[in-house]
Amino acid sequence: MIIKSVNLETVCGITSTLPDNDKIEIAFAGKSNVGKSSFINSLINRKSLARTSSTPGKTQTINFYNVNEELYFVDLPGYGYAKAPENVKKKWAEMIERYLNKSNQLKAVFLLIDIRHEPNQNDINMYNWIVYNGHHPVIIATKLDKIKRSQREKQIKLIRESLKTEAETKIIPFSSVTKEGREQTWDYIESAINYSSNNTDNK
Repeated sequence: MIIKSVNLETVCGITSTLPDNDKIEIAFAGKSNVGKSSFINSLINRKSLARTSSTPGKTQTINFYNVNEELYFVDLPGYGYAKAPENVKKKWAEMIERYLNKSNQLKAVFLLIDIRHEPNQNDINMYNWIVYNGHHPVIIATKLDKIKRSQREKQIKLIRESLKTEAETKIIPFSSVTKEGREQTWDYIESAINYSSNNTDNK
């Protein structure tokens, strides 16, 4: 997809009403500091639209980015930030669950996992939570450039086994530095858009 325009259109906090959008939504989830903002910026060829930070837990809202007036990228709050108070973490979790449950336009969910590390309990819970809400998440294995090529398959297998993914679950190794995995990710997004459009046309 050629990116012509991207705008941060809606920001939803804990008490906000979710927007009733008329365009397809693609959501991105991941724990704090997994590289989610860098991933989104890589997809849309922007350096700093989604704000990156060395401070984990910075994304505390659901951010809706209007892409080409065709679809929304939905940046969900980063989870697993250890220093956040328990009541705040609970509210973030409730906000994510509310979105997953209530969005009528959500067509794909990407769950970001750091390829260098075994998924922790927060990652496992989020994967199961997304599946429980009726979605089939695509796993983005971030920070690919931080490991040796010989380690890739081992780490991907570790992610798959730790999350106990369904056999058909797609795992895309990704680097925001080299842009490896970007084209594969866009292929999936475009297939989700086309599938949704065809189903709508056939109704």
